[in-house]
Amino acid sequence: MNRIKFFKTAIAAILIAATGALSAQSMTGRDIVEKSYNRPTGDDQVSNLKMTLINSRGSERVREIKQFTRDDGKVEKSIMFFLAPADVKNTSFMNFSYSDDKADDQWIYLPALRKVKRISSDSKSDYFMGSDFTYDDLGDRKLDEDKHKFLRSEMLVGKDCYVVESVSKDPDYMYSKTITWINKKNFIGVKKEFYDEDGELLKILHIKKYENVSGFDIITHSEMENVQRDHKTKMELSDVEVNIGVSDSKFSQRMMMRGL
Repeated sequence: MNRIKFFKTAIAAILIAATGALSAQSMTGRDIVEKSYNRPTGDDQVSNLKMTLINSRGSERVREIKQFTRDDGKVEKSIMFFLAPADVKNTSFMNFSYSDDKADDQWIYLPALRKVKRISSDSKSDYFMGSDFTYDDLGDRKLDEDKHKFLRSEMLVGKDCYVVESVSKDPDYMYSKTITWINKKNFIGVKKEFYDEDGELLKILHIKKYENVSGFDIITHSEMENVQRDHKTKMELSDVEVNIGVSDSKFSQRMMMRGL
């Protein structure tokens, strides 16, 4: 399964992706999002991730990460290890997303504290490691947590897209709505807008590039632009390997503390 989230796409989370056999004429907004959610990306994945943080002055901070994912159909497990620079080295983050209605479990290991901290529901709106992704963005947004409305068809960067608006059924959710452009050809989301609680545009996720790896379309370059903070986060995947047999033992709090 793939939600175009942080770990599998260098984001994470995020956009939406697909399979199915409904005709374009009969698809609702929910149908489109469901097809996007179910786009196959393999049972496991290993990759290197370059995260670049760019502030309003154009100054850049680069972080190097090794990440692993594994999906057994019931639980999608993801873990990342920060390799550089020195101020974040040996930090690790782990996310478990469940196929049922159970909320995601998330943990972060901070080497300075020498302890694994569980991310509480109250912290899901916090930004992750100075990036423009919240902890909630890094998890798995369940299909029916939102109401999905097909808005229109539209060309975007040369691709014919469905445009779908998604509104949370929880009135206290951090985003009042999101709008996603989904490629009709392969159901990869190519753009997603996030609106804050006041209905103002907060940030935009752009998918810049995807590559075919072992028969799967994998997003390798994406960018989250926070228009209110005038800040960007670029994500670039490299050395991607799919279906190599990542062990379930890789995903534990002990491994978070041990590192690579």
